Amino acid sequence: MLRVVLAEDAVLLRAGLVELLGRVGHRVVAAVGEAGELARAVDAERPDVVITDVRMPPDFRDEGLRAAVELRARHRGLPVLVLSQYVATAYATRLFGEDSVTGGGLGYLLKDRVGEVTDFIDALERVAAGQTVLDPEVVRVLLGQRTADEPLKRLTPREREVLGLMAEGLNNQSIAQRLTVTEASVVKHAGNIFMKLDVDPVEGNRRVLAVLAYLRGRPVIPPAGR
Repeated sequence: MLRVVLAEDAVLLRAGLVELLGRVGHRVVAAVGEAGELARAVDAERPDVVITDVRMPPDFRDEGLRAAVELRARHRGLPVLVLSQYVATAYATRLFGEDSVTGGGLGYLLKDRVGEVTDFIDALERVAAGQTVLDPEVVRVLLGQRTADEPLKRLTPREREVLGLMAEGLNNQSIAQRLTVTEASVVKHAGNIFMKLDVDPVEGNRRVLAVLAYLRGRPVIPPAGR
């Protein structure tokens, strides 16, 4: 059972998420509608994971996102899953920026993904377990923004598929299952990708962050241990 702090200003969606999480065995220890309330709830409850909307009162800009970044700085390793109404790569870029990646799971999903209950719960549990999750649609847009890059042009269609799934946070086994290929094949494709993109062949969360850094136009590798 995960102890969850939920921040969502839309009353019906907030109530629906509370019911959904309870139905699958998790417990929402606080459900709030403002970023300030979110900070206070996390400080008081010390949850296993936080779910927060990007835009919240009073200005409905990026209050939830800013609160998430600040909370991760204050509570090192706090797993956070951010929900967004729209594909906003600037928000994803900021969330996964080097300054905010302080250890612990981190996810960015579109709200439409909540309707795909199994995928949403899987994403939440992966974030709580310390993994990185990025919405497939956001990955598609990030890849599209770098289409003209010479290194990406050198990737085969299959390697581009593997790159996209790595950016979503899937491990080799999950990628193999998604593409119906062997895990050894995925390892080979991953090696080719890192070589062609000139990215160090790291593993786990560091691999996801390395791929995201490349897609943001900053091909860096996070320090060891992150």
